[in-house]
Amino acid sequence: MRVADLGIVIGPFPSGPTASIADVPGVGVGHATVSYDDPPPPEGRGVARTGVTVVDPGGDCIADPVPAGVAILNGAGELTGRSQIEEWGYSETPVFLTSTMQLGRVYDAACRLLFAEALVHDGRSTFGEVIIPVVGECDDSWLSDPRVMHVDIDDVRAALDVARAGGEFAQGAVGAGTGMSCLGWKGGIGSASRVLPDGHVVGVLLLTNFGSAERLTIAGIPVGQRLGRDGAEEPPPAGSCIGIVVTDAPLDPPACERLARRIGLGLARTGSVAHHGSGEIFLGMANGLRRSGCGGPALTGRDLDAYFAATVDAAEEAVVASMINASTTTGYQGRTMRALPLDEVRALLGGGF
Repeated sequence: MRVADLGIVIGPFPSGPTASIADVPGVGVGHATVSYDDPPPPEGRGVARTGVTVVDPGGDCIADPVPAGVAILNGAGELTGRSQIEEWGYSETPVFLTSTMQLGRVYDAACRLLFAEALVHDGRSTFGEVIIPVVGECDDSWLSDPRVMHVDIDDVRAALDVARAGGEFAQGAVGAGTGMSCLGWKGGIGSASRVLPDGHVVGVLLLTNFGSAERLTIAGIPVGQRLGRDGAEEPPPAGSCIGIVVTDAPLDPPACERLARRIGLGLARTGSVAHHGSGEIFLGMANGLRRSGCGGPALTGRDLDAYFAATVDAAEEAVVASMINASTTTGYQGRTMRALPLDEVRALLGGGF
């Protein structure tokens, strides 16, 4: 389901054909969902509501790194490779998303998979001796047993293969978003895109796992203050959000960082206050100044204003997309996160929804 299908229009710029980050040329997204109900350890694997999502900017990131920048709104979370991006100004790998307790497993799997891809005939690696994959996490322990390492290399491989294939992808409670909660309701993976007047595309993908129910705001309407919850539980508001913005425009690393920072403004519109224990970590990437990109001088100064606006609007829409596409999920310790009740939301927003 797309946000536009429900009559919501956010900002003046149009969406691309898929209304997702996949509208940025070359970008692909893949998921691997891990869901099962076993006895608790040591007899079984426990309850899994987790997974992996991969965002591939396209091309060979080792031979043709992507200009990139990181911005932090609240740092109670993890994005591996951040210090290298800050130092060098580019990323050498796709972005891997998962849950907090699975981050090490995904990092290890990404290293092995990417290293195997980079081997040449004499057995030497095209990137040297080491690689630092970019892996981001949010905490899904409200719905997924955190004591068990649920994700394995096959899951990471599957998500990477699908991302490399490109095309439209599922949103909501899928992949890394399987066990996530957002603003008191089921969250997960959400995405949106904007096509700018110069023809370039800005795409945002979020892993939403933040906020409290009473602050939920949709299209400027305080929906959360008016939705009945009937005593339903919700996790603590400190849950985190990893945000990725990618464009095909010629942006240099400082501009990528500035673009990434604007994701936080989109989150704020929907009700985020970046709680003490929440990790709002954002990554900006731009394919335009890669050797395989469009080339030309980097956009700077006021030329970035439209890109900032597009990022804010797409981030706001991506939060809503993550919720309207999520399904009610019961998981660890019998906890249930309900899907956003769209009929009630429509009624609250009236003709604007």
